[in-house]
Amino acid sequence: QVQLLESGGGSVQAGGSLTLSCTASGFTVNDICLGWFRQGPGQEREGVAIYCTRRSRPHYTDSVKGRFTISRDAANNAVSLQLNTLKLEDTATYICAAADRDLPAGWVFLSRMYNYWGQGTQVTVSS
Repeated sequence: QVQLLESGGGSVQAGGSLTLSCTASGFTVNDICLGWFRQGPGQEREGVAIYCTRRSRPHYTDSVKGRFTISRDAANNAVSLQLNTLKLEDTATYICAAADRDLPAGWVFLSRMYNYWGQGTQVTVSS
């Protein structure tokens, strides 16, 4: 049974930093895509940062490029997301997502491609 265990999140002032972690367990395949979506109040869920293991390649949505960094801990089948220079608009529930297959680059931010989801962790950025 696949499980995603999230940690991190919290409240921070604009310009600050936070770290999120997601540990995946129960996968029986080697090629997975693992990372983070987020959903703000009244907003649709959007992909933020995804790491696909087959090509060892991170993917970022444009609004977080240069500020967020996703990294993989292969030994623990986990990813961490370092959120730097946080902005008010980064406030959202961040949700770990996993797909049990490799995804083309154009598909990594399509939520319907992911079959496993975490509970979500809140990130609140204040002025």
